[in-house]
Amino acid sequence: MTAADEDLVLSAEQIQAGVAAVAARLNDRFAGQDVVVITVVPGGILFTADLVRQLTFDVSMDVMACPHTPGARHNDSPIVYHPTVSPQHRHVLLLDDAIESGGTMQRLVEHLQLGYQCLSLSVATLLVKPGRVDIPVPQYHAFEMDNDDLLVGYGLPWEDRRRNQPFVSRLKV
Repeated sequence: MTAADEDLVLSAEQIQAGVAAVAARLNDRFAGQDVVVITVVPGGILFTADLVRQLTFDVSMDVMACPHTPGARHNDSPIVYHPTVSPQHRHVLLLDDAIESGGTMQRLVEHLQLGYQCLSLSVATLLVKPGRVDIPVPQYHAFEMDNDDLLVGYGLPWEDRRRNQPFVSRLKV
């Protein structure tokens, strides 16, 4: 149930169906491959947990971070990535909750492309927003939003809260 200051956008059931659809596309793409899954934390934790349990190819897992204000077009925060699993010469799948403006994801992709010789690099998220920048790698997402409304839940925060909601809602601010 959403709070009085929210409108439901994606129910828990819709999210799980979307995750299953993304998993099916990834299973087709990476069948028989060994893939390094890198989760952007903290936002991508819930999506990753639900997604990787539906993947049928071998995965190794790691995390990276780039603290930012969700939706901000410019993020100059340092990228925090200390690989525990080498992405060098491997297929890499970067997971997050959403691509909002795309600026942070673009920086993370460039960081991996320039710093590591990945065999391939793809991005998967639960949702994308319309005003995002172009990120020139294969992308897999469950939902494309019609607008840039402030969304919370399923990893998406508001003032570093509400990430744990099992649904996504539009925050009325």
